[in-house]
Amino acid sequence: MNILAIGAHYDDLELGCGGTLAKYVLNGHNVTGVVVTHSKYSDYNGELIRARETARREGTEAAHIVGYDLLCLEWETKKVAFGHELIETLNRIIDEREIDVIFTHWDFDVHQDHQAIGKATLSAGRKINRLLMYRSNLYMNSIHFNENYFVDITETIEIKMRAIEAHRNEVKKFGPHWVQFWRNEAANNGQKVGVRYAEVFQLVKYLA
Repeated sequence: MNILAIGAHYDDLELGCGGTLAKYVLNGHNVTGVVVTHSKYSDYNGELIRARETARREGTEAAHIVGYDLLCLEWETKKVAFGHELIETLNRIIDEREIDVIFTHWDFDVHQDHQAIGKATLSAGRKINRLLMYRSNLYMNSIHFNENYFVDITETIEIKMRAIEAHRNEVKKFGPHWVQFWRNEAANNGQKVGVRYAEVFQLVKYLA
C-alpha cells in the first residue's frame, strides 16, 4: 500500500503517528511523510526558537529513523491557511503517489496550522477510503477527540522514541520530561486495548 502522513511541522509525524508509520515501513509498504511548513518559528517578541536549517536537519534525521520518504513543502510556519491552494497541493500529492491510506492532523486541533491541514485533508482525501486523524499535541479543547482506532506499536515504540529525540531543539525547549510524556501516552493508550504500547487515532473512514 501507499501511505501518506501529513504534518504541519517537523516532529508532528513522529509525535502523532511515528510508531504506526514505522510499522508500515517494517511491513514493506511505501510511506510518504509530508511536512507542510519549514518549521522555523519565533515567539511574539521575535526571539528565534527554532531555525529553519535546524528544523530541516533534525526532521530529516527523524524521517530516516522511522523510514519514510520525506517531502517538504516549505510553507510559512503559523500562517498555513485552509483554502484552495492547500487543498490542491495535497490533491496533487495524493494523485501522484497513488495514496491508499492517509494520516493527518485532527481538524479541531488548537494549533492553527494543524487545524487548517486537518480540514484541507478532508477535502483533498475525499476519494481515499482510509483516512485517520492524529494529535501531535495534547492541549485541551472544548471539542472531544474521538479516539476510536488503536494501533499496536509495541514493536516500534523504540523507533518512535528515537525519532522524537532526534528533534533535539524541541527536546531542549520542553525538557526531557517531554520525551517521557510521549512514551507514557503510548503506554496509557496500550493499556486501554491490552497491549504494551499503542497510538490512537480518530477514524474518519476505513474501508477494509
